[in-house]
Amino acid sequence: MKILLTGAAGFIGTHIGRIARERGHEVVGLDAYLEAAHGPDVAPDPAIVRRDLRTHDVDDLLEGIDVVCHQAAMVGNGVDAQDLPAYAENNDAATARLLAAMARAGVGDLVMASSMVVYGDGRYTCPTDGDVPPAVRRDDDLEAGRYDPRCPVCGGDITWREIDEDTTFLPRTSYAASKVAQEHYASAWCTLQSGRAVALRYHNVYGPGMPADTPYSGVAAIFRSAIARGEAPRVFEDGRQVRDFVHVHDVARANVLAIEQVTSHPVGLTAYNVASGHTFTIGEMAATLSRAAGGEAPVLTGDYRRFDVRHVVASPAAAREGLGFTAEVAPHDGLARLAHDPLRTR
Repeated sequence: MKILLTGAAGFIGTHIGRIARERGHEVVGLDAYLEAAHGPDVAPDPAIVRRDLRTHDVDDLLEGIDVVCHQAAMVGNGVDAQDLPAYAENNDAATARLLAAMARAGVGDLVMASSMVVYGDGRYTCPTDGDVPPAVRRDDDLEAGRYDPRCPVCGGDITWREIDEDTTFLPRTSYAASKVAQEHYASAWCTLQSGRAVALRYHNVYGPGMPADTPYSGVAAIFRSAIARGEAPRVFEDGRQVRDFVHVHDVARANVLAIEQVTSHPVGLTAYNVASGHTFTIGEMAATLSRAAGGEAPVLTGDYRRFDVRHVVASPAAAREGLGFTAEVAPHDGLARLAHDPLRTR
């Protein structure tokens, strides 16, 4: 197959391109080389077309393309509300322009990067009120060290549960809102063009080549950078926040499987969670990194941000059934390797 890969020079895109070529596909790489991801002095790969989807058409690059794999995005949760326009422009407007170009070129198959952040906080079960979304965490609870959310009905204790792809969207950050919008644009494009789209909702991706410590880095990179500086990782709240950490190799494999199978999907958008299937707490992740690197033990700061997600874990069952995808790298092994993996520096 001939694939147009956006974000081809990025953390995940680099791995997708490599695996796709190893499986015999032809890859046309495209990247804007945004400074937030690559730094101001990046040396572009001459094999990758440097073009910004926000401002430049890509009609010429779509000639002969079988499927588009859309990874280009501004990532991370953002810093504050002032980031909203940048996420809307880089993620949503750019995606809309790409979809319009695909319609002009007659390209009808899309694989796109989405994220578990579309769900916001996970879903919970209350012994009295059953399955519920979490109530917004209260400042007095957070200040008192009560970090788990309450039931939105009775205000009592709730326990997290595994969620699936039918879970309602509840975005909590600029990035999350932009990912919801990207999925909606893709769904509308499918309806208008009788297209097929596969949206892969990544969980916490880590591995070699991930961006080092910036305001837009993931927590694994932030901890890894602190350890490299000889500092103890500083863990917010009590460190018991539950996540699923999935290795970039597995995320890239999921994309290539989706590329190879998108034509067998029905018209419309099909979403899959891409996860390792192993729960891990933020505190456990920090401790694993520190032990593997021989660094300082993590420090539980008790600090919090009201908008942070407490627990979110999704089932990988649909991706296993629909794509034949099962993660190969267990978090204990992959996170230990991350202690010595090279990071992308700016």
